Amino acid sequence: MTGSAVCMVHCLVLPVLLAALPTVSAFVAIPESFHVWVLLFAVPVAVIALLGGHARHAALWPLGLGIGGLSLMALGAFAVPEGGLETAVTVAGGILVAVAHIANFRLRHTCSPQLRSCPRN
Repeated sequence: MTGSAVCMVHCLVLPVLLAALPTVSAFVAIPESFHVWVLLFAVPVAVIALLGGHARHAALWPLGLGIGGLSLMALGAFAVPEGGLETAVTVAGGILVAVAHIANFRLRHTCSPQLRSCPRN
């Protein structure tokens, strides 16, 4: 239950924080290395959560969506020059990861005939 609660808080709070960061950065000096630190935190958490969900429900699309989002976040942190495009790419990646987590959460708690396996109780 604790893991589910932490996942719920992560799924609800992280997208809001990611969306709010560009606004917050207008008032608070956030070092450029912040993107790297957030990415170093987000990647293992997201991968563990999404792989755990895949093991339960066997659907690949949330995992693919999450990897796509993490890839966009990495592009924003390492490849895109600082500015509006960087913000757009990073926020889009964060939204994709959040959608992947929500889908993963829903699939873990439902049983659908299209899936190869159903959640175990």
